[in-house]
Amino acid sequence: MSAPNGHAHENPASMAGPPPTTLCMTTPPQYSADQVKELVAALEVPFDPSQIEWRVTNTTKNQQPVRGQVVPYADQRAYTDRLNALLTPAGWTRKYTIHTSANFERSKDQKIAAKVLVTCELTIFGLGSHSATGEEWADNDNAGTAAEAQSFKRACACFGLGRYLYYFTGTWVDLDDRRRPKTVPQLAGWATPAGWLEGLRPGCAGGQKPCERPVAGNGDNGRHNGHSEGTDCDVLREIERMEGVVGKRMYRGLLKTIARVWNPKDIQDEAIQEKVLAHMQAAERGLHRAKTAREKAGLAAFAAILGSLRLSSLDQVDNLKTLQEIVVALEGGVQRSSLAALKIV
Repeated sequence: MSAPNGHAHENPASMAGPPPTTLCMTTPPQYSADQVKELVAALEVPFDPSQIEWRVTNTTKNQQPVRGQVVPYADQRAYTDRLNALLTPAGWTRKYTIHTSANFERSKDQKIAAKVLVTCELTIFGLGSHSATGEEWADNDNAGTAAEAQSFKRACACFGLGRYLYYFTGTWVDLDDRRRPKTVPQLAGWATPAGWLEGLRPGCAGGQKPCERPVAGNGDNGRHNGHSEGTDCDVLREIERMEGVVGKRMYRGLLKTIARVWNPKDIQDEAIQEKVLAHMQAAERGLHRAKTAREKAGLAAFAAILGSLRLSSLDQVDNLKTLQEIVVALEGGVQRSSLAALKIV
């Protein structure tokens, strides 16, 4: 006997189509060593500046105008967007565990309170898992949400995602009557995707030890005790070291034009410190390119180029623009993209 559709012995259940699938990674991908390296490098790239917000972590007391210490952070959605873009939603997963601490003294006024603790286990299939814990005072109406976001971002940092934000130690700015920043610092070149991909890095990154920073500065919604932790990152020391690398004329020229000081120790704004260092690192790369191009172009061509700029040696160059002109002239008609090493974002 034929079925209503004209096909004999057809199983009606088969007409419903294939069973629904779930976004479950049953067989983890196998990454080669090079692929793992590339993936981690992509995770480490800073967020776009449009995704960065600033949080006040500390404020001055009995001072007018009121000033606050601000640090950058990214919303939790920026982290999930990066993971989804690189791995697809099926390429990673997370699991939360929630518990509370016993009551204990939270401040000098002897106020007793408990904390909500959330542990996030983040798994990237093919790479592994990392877990981290976030915390918030239980009397906060959004304690669970805040601790959850903190734990997730800390777990992401174990894979390199958002880890660069730990190199910020806070910058002091004026606050309005609602204790909001009137202005926010400009991100240094190394803290932008373009600058990072050009090779710019924070001054202390070479030591492979990120800075300690106020807990709330990583975008955690939790409160703070009003005291920022110390930092092992000595950007000023790195700037001082660059005098012997780029030469006294370039060193003094960049200090004067970027920070309007003669001594790097007079730079109080940490964002300006990072900017000065980034420019000096760009100068170092530019000088290396100029010397390499000089060998190829020959001393006669090199002397002619310097003469056209009324210079007798590279040691007399005191700004990146002039250095770039020398490199362009030596290398010939290079494409604009090849000059990225001399540009500051």
